[in-house]
Amino acid sequence: MEKEFTILIADRNPHIREFLAREMRAIGYRVLLARTGKEVLQIAYSNQPLDLVILDPDLPDQDGRDTIKSLQDRIPTLPLVIHGFISDYVDSSKVVSTGIFVEKTGSSIELLSKLAFEVLNKTRPHKPKSVKGKTTMQGESPDESKKKGE
Repeated sequence: MEKEFTILIADRNPHIREFLAREMRAIGYRVLLARTGKEVLQIAYSNQPLDLVILDPDLPDQDGRDTIKSLQDRIPTLPLVIHGFISDYVDSSKVVSTGIFVEKTGSSIELLSKLAFEVLNKTRPHKPKSVKGKTTMQGESPDESKKKGE
């Protein structure tokens, strides 16, 4: 049985993509990467099980709204975290309202990792929670699990 959660990270900036991937892997997640909206959809529609998508809607080949709509139409149960600049989407309330929105900042990784854990715990309760090599109980954060083991 698969014990790791799989997160797809899509961002047009390779530095942000790699940084997010490194941080999420360090927490214990399996990470897949996409550079374009087409790659996002190819990975999402493949046999590869996905538990969460972190998506910068400003991908080079598609309007982010189209990518989001395609994902939600075909895989409505797949959780989506939109990671972008809110100022780019002030006039696009639909983009912001279709998932959890995290503003890109220098410290957004802390919020992204916390949200990933919370969303995965809530939406994928059937999967054992493996974070940093420790399996946690449903609803328990990795920190709580660590304290119990000390």
